[in-house]
Amino acid sequence: MDQLKPSPPNSSPLTPISFIERAATVYADCPSIIYHSATYTWSETYRRCLKIASSLLSLGIRRRDVVSVVAPNIPAMYELHFAIPMAGAILNTVNLRLDSRTISVVLRHAESKLVFVDYQSESVVLEALSLFPETSPRPRLVLIAEDGESSTILKPGFVAHYDTVLSNGDPNFDWVRPETEFDPLTLNYTSGTTSSPKGAVHSHRGTFIVAMDGLIEWSVPKEAVYLWTLPMFHANGWGLTWGMAAAGGTNVCLRKFDAAIIYAAIHKYHVTHMCGAPVVLNMLANIPGGKPLENPVYILTAGAPPPAAVLFRTESLGFVVSHGYGLTETGGLVVCCTWKNKWNKFPATERARLKARQGVRTPGMTAVDVIDEETGKSVKRDGKTLGEVVLRGGCVMLGYLKDADGTAKAMKNGWFFTGDVAVMHPDGYLEIKDRSKDVIISGGENLSSVEVESVLYSHPAVNEAAVVARPDEFWGETPCAFVSLKEGLKEKPTEKEVVEYCRERMPRFMVPRTVVFKEELPKTSTGKIQKFVLRDAAKAMGPSKMSRL
Repeated sequence: MDQLKPSPPNSSPLTPISFIERAATVYADCPSIIYHSATYTWSETYRRCLKIASSLLSLGIRRRDVVSVVAPNIPAMYELHFAIPMAGAILNTVNLRLDSRTISVVLRHAESKLVFVDYQSESVVLEALSLFPETSPRPRLVLIAEDGESSTILKPGFVAHYDTVLSNGDPNFDWVRPETEFDPLTLNYTSGTTSSPKGAVHSHRGTFIVAMDGLIEWSVPKEAVYLWTLPMFHANGWGLTWGMAAAGGTNVCLRKFDAAIIYAAIHKYHVTHMCGAPVVLNMLANIPGGKPLENPVYILTAGAPPPAAVLFRTESLGFVVSHGYGLTETGGLVVCCTWKNKWNKFPATERARLKARQGVRTPGMTAVDVIDEETGKSVKRDGKTLGEVVLRGGCVMLGYLKDADGTAKAMKNGWFFTGDVAVMHPDGYLEIKDRSKDVIISGGENLSSVEVESVLYSHPAVNEAAVVARPDEFWGETPCAFVSLKEGLKEKPTEKEVVEYCRERMPRFMVPRTVVFKEELPKTSTGKIQKFVLRDAAKAMGPSKMSRL
């Protein structure tokens, strides 16, 4: 057969932005977004996104400019997931839990040209911009006003209101298609680092794959009702911001929530699907007087293995829990504990043990393996031999922004190296056992112990510091600091004083919830601190009691 080549009819770039264009035709009159008393249809949402995109061009935004968003799960946040790429720009959603110092680092590193700011984050963003060096150009700001409010008076530092940007737009705008499917679509930061931020860049193609992959793996039906309990700034809601448009689903937006608000929304809107870290499962399972649901609600969890007891309590209330694994670098879940019908016959404790495993590759991933660091070969499938999780597939990031060395270290020998340590079970399901980079997962947020330690070491009374994860009833894990103090101190700091010192210098979710003073930290013969000893000590303390951030 003669060699055939790609041609324009068969090589149009894949992009998840096309999902909303189709939804506006197929699901035109179906609800797209529900927020308080407001309901939008898919045709309305599509027109709103086009208007915002056209206004972005009027504001000087050009192809590949970075446009940031600092907002909770409100309609504007959802619309901007489409509108910003429709203008040819790169979407950067910023973690709401970050402090002004870290937001400043992120915006400077991203070279953001424009930032959409929710009114509740106004002060922290303005403070972040005040920390820019005088020589650094500052992004312009657009204010997203309080729910139901609109104002023509601009506050200092802002160039426009969201409503104004919307009203000035063209609903017939011909949105900017990617030139290739490898054009960048999103820029997501792995953590709130102040030294070397890692911005994972994802392409239109990769995001298209992960969005469709999630719908297939989770068996999301057409016109599902999805409750936004997962922050959209978390890897763009694991790709489900775009996925819900493909499914023609209804997005029920929540600015903030607790267990009572979630249960009320489930009953009021007939919710069928939701996502969240295990902390959300724990919240739902422990609500006082919780009653079983009238209809099952499918909930996808990731970020840390859900404890078996929490799984059991959550499912006894009528939630159908699925467990997966992904990273900022994959844009969504790429490993899921795909359920086998025969497992339903097992006792509840065994079902929970199986479901706590991360699982197998999703249909859209090419390959997932656990390999030996020294040999580079697959570990034994015995559920005991440790190795590093490696991934290969279209939804793996393009690389880290402005970090060629970091990209090269993470992507080598045909694999993306996650830094997560796991075992492979005989049935081909993997289970993560540790974090080789000492990452602590608190409420679904990844935080580096090294960053917390660097702040502790800056305390004038601290001699040595090591931070490990301690189980927490509410957040899953929280930072636990082991500290030795300098000799000859006239006045030794208290645990509360050390915590306050950290709180003034880092995002709240990174602040140690426990500080343990020791005369000397355990070390190896070469002088390295033995963190595994400290991890065991933190676990032996038992879970901290409902420590709120």
